[in-house]
Amino acid sequence: MESYAVLRMPQTINYGRDAFERVGEEAAERGRKALVITDKVMEELGYVSEGRDHLTKVGVESFIYAGVASEPTDIYVAEALKMFQQTECEVIISIGGGSCIDTAKAVAVLAKNGGYIGDYMGGKHTARIAPIPHIAIPTTAGTGSEATDVTIITNTSNDVKMMIKQPAFMPEVAIVDPLLTLSSPKHVTAATGIDALSHAVEAYISRKSHPMTDMIALSAMQLIVTNIETAYDNGVSLDAREAMSLGAMQAGIAFSNSSVCLVHGMSRPIGALFHVPHGNSNAMLLPAILEYSKDYSVERLADLGRIFSKEEEDLTDEEAAESAVESVKKLCQKLEIPNLSGWGIDKQDFESVIIKMAADALGSGSPANNPRVPNQTEIEELYKVCYEYDFISKSKAGRLKT
Repeated sequence: MESYAVLRMPQTINYGRDAFERVGEEAAERGRKALVITDKVMEELGYVSEGRDHLTKVGVESFIYAGVASEPTDIYVAEALKMFQQTECEVIISIGGGSCIDTAKAVAVLAKNGGYIGDYMGGKHTARIAPIPHIAIPTTAGTGSEATDVTIITNTSNDVKMMIKQPAFMPEVAIVDPLLTLSSPKHVTAATGIDALSHAVEAYISRKSHPMTDMIALSAMQLIVTNIETAYDNGVSLDAREAMSLGAMQAGIAFSNSSVCLVHGMSRPIGALFHVPHGNSNAMLLPAILEYSKDYSVERLADLGRIFSKEEEDLTDEEAAESAVESVKKLCQKLEIPNLSGWGIDKQDFESVIIKMAADALGSGSPANNPRVPNQTEIEELYKVCYEYDFISKSKAGRLKT
């Protein structure tokens, strides 16, 4: 646990059904020309045109960059930044999943501070000028990126996902409208939901946790565990969608002010090299890494276990921690989360880059926040375990030799 607490979040959070209607007023307070950073799916669903209508009503002119087509890359950032400069916009609005929001975060900072986005990784360069006002509007209940000061951008020259964290990357406004998540298909609801759960769990078990993040992470875990299966089985349940949106945002606030751990450290190289969406790769890794970490975070994982098993409050901490791991495994099975093999990653291709992935994971710094801190060899072995991980039976993840 950290010796002192820091808590950062957007200046304004608009949350609830029909919150999207606030985008015009929020933008008009900050400028008269807005660049909307989004993707083709959001255009096809009508969310972009709806947003433009709200902007037009208050006299805000809008321009569209819809080039985000996968996990965010430095190429998307450069393209969107060029459009922002050419159109002389004053506000940035992101509509979509974490990829759209993370791209917009990078543009908002670079538009004022200059340079290449990779310059900001690892604190090599600090954004000293306030960024362009950024209004983040998520359409999935997953990344929580609308409420974090983190952006993850792939360097296309070396296939490394750059995790960049500075206060300047925090959106100025978050608009979280659960109605926008109704369009998420089952597989997206599953992957983003487990992604949000991994954010909350890692924030809670992190070596950098503190009382403020603990409170928010526990609330997020409660909301997600209680509602994720309903959102998956009955996607039109507004109550479940609303709870998941709130839980995902809370999880984002929690990990942004605490940290993520080994799941995210190992997830980013998989996304960079095999183009697995971030939420999916986190979901694939979470059960095995919780099993690996369990004996080093018994009390904290026991709290998660008791959220899953309310009727068994007399469990010992050891039993409740074990229940947490088994419950997460069962949940992934229920939500049809595949392992890496099931995703279709070729085994030979995967094994050929395990050493690089483990080194990149360690280099990100996230594994050092884990309750059980792995070395290079242990991460290599964990990748092998996760490739064919069985969500039903016991794995060897918790019994790796140190």
